[in-house]
Amino acid sequence: MKTALLILSTIVTAPALAQTAASCSARSAATPPAVVELYTSEGCSSCPPADRWASKLKGRSDVLALAFHVNYWDKLGWPDRFANAATTERQYLLQRESGASHVYTPQVVLNGRDLRSWSGASLPRLPASPITVALTRDGNRVRANVDAAASQRLAGFWAVLEDGHSSRVKSGENAGETLAHDHVVTLYKPVPAWAAGAHEVALDLPAATSASRRVAFIVTEASGAKPLQAAVLGC
Repeated sequence: MKTALLILSTIVTAPALAQTAASCSARSAATPPAVVELYTSEGCSSCPPADRWASKLKGRSDVLALAFHVNYWDKLGWPDRFANAATTERQYLLQRESGASHVYTPQVVLNGRDLRSWSGASLPRLPASPITVALTRDGNRVRANVDAAASQRLAGFWAVLEDGHSSRVKSGENAGETLAHDHVVTLYKPVPAWAAGAHEVALDLPAATSASRRVAFIVTEASGAKPLQAAVLGC
């Protein structure tokens, strides 16, 4: 009887183990999602509507939303706990690549291009891509294997995303407000350009500050600005 129970237990638990293992890998689609970059700040009074709009994008497989909190508003009285120099530098990179005269918040960048009228706008996916990205997680290490047959040089970046954050703002333009945040980029790590072809990069995850965390790897043109392909790991 004990032997029969052991065999039955093995039969029941094996599929569950396989499912758990499979949940720790992800692969890009032939048609990449729309990549939406929101540049925002808790110190900016015009940013909360954009934050709420971005939150409505949760759960969409055709959209990858990334909320980059910038730090140049901090000097006006409220330090945004999600802002840092690295995320701010990405916005300045996009400014340089586009030739824009300045940066601003809230700014929405769709598939590498500035999107002024973001409220209610359609969000077309990126064009079909010959580039593939496979993500795998082993403990706190995530690996991205990129395969691209094209001869062009590529670059990319890691983004660790967290949902469900809120902040009670005590000073600055949003004093007295409680702000909700999703898609928060809590870690942004650019990957230098490489020659197209098979390429592997790895990321060691920091301790999570939210129960809802995703890891994305976005392949870009060599400048690091325009996205070409993306994959997201939800485990």
